[in-house]
Amino acid sequence: MSNTEKKTDKRKQSLYFPEDMLKEIKEEAARQDRSLSWIVQKAWQIARIQIMKFPSVTDLDDSDFSDD
Repeated sequence: MSNTEKKTDKRKQSLYFPEDMLKEIKEEAARQDRSLSWIVQKAWQIARIQIMKFPSVTDLDDSDFSDD
């Protein structure tokens, strides 16, 4: 990997979390003396393989949304 590829994109993003989830993330960030951003980035790195197993909306058919 070149030096250019190693640079991270530091653009600001807004993410919205339920209040109780945000409270837990803040508590964990304080416990680890890390930023909220660091905690969320690490959580994504750990969970991404599992999340990629979820079907996309376009993979679902109408029967997946029935109330039966």
